[in-house]
Parts: sequence; structure tokens; C-alpha cells
Amino acid sequence: MNCLWCHEAIILDVNWLNILIPSVPRNLCDTCASNLEKINGKRCRKCSRIANIEVCEDCTKWEKYYQGYDVLEFNYSIFQYNEHIKKIIAKWKYRGDYELGNIFNETFKQEFVKKFSHLKNAVVVPIPLSRERLEERCFNQAEMLADFLQIPKVDILTRVHGEKQSKKTRQERIISKNPFSIQQNLNKYAILVDDIYTTGTTLRHAAKLLQMNGCPRVFSYTLVRG
Repeated sequence: MNCLWCHEAIILDVNWLNILIPSVPRNLCDTCASNLEKINGKRCRKCSRIANIEVCEDCTKWEKYYQGYDVLEFNYSIFQYNEHIKKIIAKWKYRGDYELGNIFNETFKQEFVKKFSHLKNAVVVPIPLSRERLEERCFNQAEMLADFLQIPKVDILTRVHGEKQSKKTRQERIISKNPFSIQQNLNKYAILVDDIYTTGTTLRHAAKLLQMNGCPRVFSYTLVRG
């Protein structure tokens, strides 16, 4: 098998253990895998930003913005945003290389079980793209990540087309109008899924709408903490 990123052959060590118990097929070589930086050590318990304090300054501001009650219980991210993952996501998300998303399949599943398995009767809700953006990219990366997870998925949010979030400043994101609408009530815990947490604005727009329509608690699970 070849590495999905650099296309070099992946050479597997053969021993009695992996003959008797076959290992999960790898899709990244050791070099490319080592360039993905997992978030380790202390992090903000609300947004996963690397921090030495329990709740970072940004999350404190969000709590004040929502008058002491943040609509998002917490966000959990796996990887730090570095140049390597930036290039992978750009090719996967913006240049339509769907197969690259499988780089994250096993890790996304494993980390989800560690962090969210205690939530019973929860569903995952992928952050949607607008119809225009979906036609442009041909697939929704959040939908692909949600499909890796082995719990029910509900697609009840739709999105109005607008300027790309990546084109906006931080302040423009925070004050932007809620771009989502909802198709039905949801009376279960929801875990929003997206590729990157940057300011948290998009996820909170979605979380607020879900809570206004019956959802008791909303969490988010993202691949990368920007």
C-alpha cells in the first residue's frame, strides 16, 4: 500500500502478532504521520486550545456573550493546525481530493470513543455546506468525517450561501449572521462535526439553533484546532 500523501510505499513489519491479529491498514507512511501534531498536554477544556488555564480568554468571552451560559458545552479537537495538516486539508477540502480524508478515519473514530462514548442516545450532526459550495467542492468534508463515526447521524441543518469563513477576519466571523436553518426538532444530545475549530462562531450558530429547537445539550468534535 502507498502513503495517501507522499505516495511512497508503506513497508509493514511482519511478526507473529500481526499475523495472528491483523493490524488496521495504514494509509500514511511514518514520515507523513509524524508531521501530524496531536494536541497533547494541557488544553482549554472548552475549545481544546493549548493553554495552561482551565478556560481560555476566548471561551470566557463567549460565556459573557451568551450572558453566562455558552450554547456549546465544549469542543474537542485532535490535531494542532500546522503547515503539514494545512496542506492536506487544502488539497482534500478545496481541491476535491476526496480520498485524502481517509487519512483521518481511524484516528477520528478512536478519539471519538475516548471522549464521547459516555454520551448515551446522542447523534452526530455534520456542519452543512451551502448548495453552491457543495456543487463547487463535490463533497462535504464534515459529512465525510461524521460518516467515520458509528453512531446515528442526522442531517437536519441547511446553510445559506455566503462568503467563505476563511476570507473573513476574526471579528467579522464573530458578528456574522447565523447562516443556518433547521428542518425539525431534535430532542437528543447533539455532537456537531466539522473539520476545523477557528473562532467557534460557526459551531455556536449551529448549537444555538439546535438548542432553540429542543436539543438539551450540544457538543462539537473537530479534526483540527486552528
